[in-house]
Amino acid sequence: MISSALKALKANKLKTTLIYLSLIFSIVSIFLISSISNGVIAMYSSILKNDGNIIVTQAKISDTFFSNVDINLIEKINKLNNIKETSAIIFGASPVENLPIVAIYGVTQNRFKNYKLIKNSYPNENEALVGKSIYSSLINKENIQIANKTFKISGVFESSIGFENGGVVLNIKEAGEIFNKSASMLMINTKIDSNIDEIIKEIKKLSVNIDVKSSQNFVDNYNQFKIIKTSSNIISVIAFCMGLLGIVSIMSITVNQRKSEFGIKRAIGIPISKIIFTIMTESFIIGCFSFISAFFISHITLYFIKNSSHLQGYVNGEISSQLALTIFVTSILMAIIGSIAPALNAAKTDPIILIQGNKI
Repeated sequence: MISSALKALKANKLKTTLIYLSLIFSIVSIFLISSISNGVIAMYSSILKNDGNIIVTQAKISDTFFSNVDINLIEKINKLNNIKETSAIIFGASPVENLPIVAIYGVTQNRFKNYKLIKNSYPNENEALVGKSIYSSLINKENIQIANKTFKISGVFESSIGFENGGVVLNIKEAGEIFNKSASMLMINTKIDSNIDEIIKEIKKLSVNIDVKSSQNFVDNYNQFKIIKTSSNIISVIAFCMGLLGIVSIMSITVNQRKSEFGIKRAIGIPISKIIFTIMTESFIIGCFSFISAFFISHITLYFIKNSSHLQGYVNGEISSQLALTIFVTSILMAIIGSIAPALNAAKTDPIILIQGNKI
């Protein structure tokens, strides 16, 4: 069955190539859309999880960029039982030189250890620590202007998180003056075997203006992540439908050109189910080869995206084994479903009409 399917594909090289390219385009689109959205979520999640297992934000806000938490709560939180360390961070963004937007992080002193120095030192007052990606693109490597203030570059750090590697780190007090806030969020590291739920209840008692969640719960329910995932799924479905329509169109033409072949098979007693199965087998083979090609093309594309100096590491993609398996199944379904209608149309047509060459 497979050998005959391969012969049929070779006999229709042009149509096979068109279906193959149509599938590759659709599969690569789904790969890139899904992996980039997963990469964005993974990078931001890593930042949130790096400093502990409890996150404090302002109550009733839609995004952490709008959050403003009183940094003085740190002193009260540290007095609670089973608290190991509390840090604070401000999220902001600003144009830097010719770059239209750069991530700015204002952090407390105890969070500097998260940034691996590769040059010079951590920032003091009126100084900034810059990520490796952005440092390489700066014209002025001595000073950097953020909003209306100029900071001396104290050092360069490297991070596996693209958002950070392309960002600038300031002392939280100076970032607060720029963005007019105390802290975007507080991140709390508890002692081992602590009762997280009980600690969360105790922290909530400290202020009515805060929302307190475990880091995992925050990531799972963060509205922006849900929006990114939903948008990714919608665009992926559109790419799937476009690929499906392309396959149906090309398969219809291919099957129509092979009408005499199917008519002879029907005339010599080959059952309809076998003819349909043969066409579906051909589509399955194309689907497998298309997925393999798209998998490697996607990896290469993501590599260049990740290392592009223009993107500063802000765009990164992750192709997990689960994502690869899901897209493999999607690819096969796209190929097979696209072949069903043309196959049914050919197999159910009277063999005499097919042999005579009338249109299907």
